[in-house]
Amino acid sequence: MNGLLPLLLPLILGLGAGIGALSQGSWTSVESTGSPSPRHEHAFVELDGAFYALGGRRVQPIDIFDPRTQSWSQGSPPPLQLHHFQAVTWDHRIVIAGAFTGNFPAEEPVDRIFYYDPRQDEWQEGPLIPEPRRRGSAGAFIRDGKLYLVSGLIDGHRSGWVPWFDEYDFATGKWRQLPDAPRSRDHFQAVLIEDKVILAGGRRSGADGVFKQVVPEVDCYDFETGEWTTLADPIPTPRAGTSALAFQGKVLVIGGETHRPQANAEVEALDPADWTWSDWPPLPHGRHATQPVLHEGCIYLQAGSIRRGGRETNSMIRFRSDQ
Repeated sequence: MNGLLPLLLPLILGLGAGIGALSQGSWTSVESTGSPSPRHEHAFVELDGAFYALGGRRVQPIDIFDPRTQSWSQGSPPPLQLHHFQAVTWDHRIVIAGAFTGNFPAEEPVDRIFYYDPRQDEWQEGPLIPEPRRRGSAGAFIRDGKLYLVSGLIDGHRSGWVPWFDEYDFATGKWRQLPDAPRSRDHFQAVLIEDKVILAGGRRSGADGVFKQVVPEVDCYDFETGEWTTLADPIPTPRAGTSALAFQGKVLVIGGETHRPQANAEVEALDPADWTWSDWPPLPHGRHATQPVLHEGCIYLQAGSIRRGGRETNSMIRFRSDQ
């Protein structure tokens, strides 16, 4: 046995490392009262302690979740079909920009920013997006009182992928063009972490069919230097329709879809300390086309699709960390 120990030790350590990589926490179903609508290609966002599922295919009322009472209620539907956007929040309102409207595959970019104000249960028209820079399925985030839109596509699910990077200043009402990303992508979510923007996942919809042209490269914009770089390590599982957020100092890319029938269940984490990837506990079932909410140290995912392109769900799951 002693002679076998040197041979077995790497295997034992490897198993231990593998178990450790998957021991950060677990996903569980969230029980609630009320019945939210099934939807996908929508946004799910937290604002002032409540969660809002809004937009998606078809025009539907907003579903509002109160985590204190574990119950759902409804808000007003949007004035038009809004889908394929990453919602953000500003000044106690939900901000929708870089969205599509219309039906597959010839969806059209929405021409302006829309706001939803939960205090009034009211939709509001915001400023126009400059006509040459309109697109849907763009990444969005807020930094220092400004809205940023990155990448996306301009011709539904057919063509027109763009690497554009734009800034909107809420205080001045002015738009500004920033350096293009190294490559185009759509069906992804942008993540701001340590004053850097990470673009991981996505595809070029319509290239070689709708689903096949996934983007493995990971691009990073550094606000300190004003420059883009492409990381050495691509995302381990290239896929689109992903959910993404910053969590415990890492960028998590959750779920997604490829050309295979079922949605992806993978959860992969990028560590900005050394730009390496690790596996996290996968979803109980594959899911794509939704957005994550971070609330009191837990990640929530609601609705989305469990198969490529469709088969919507209205279920909600939660990741609770062991740490």
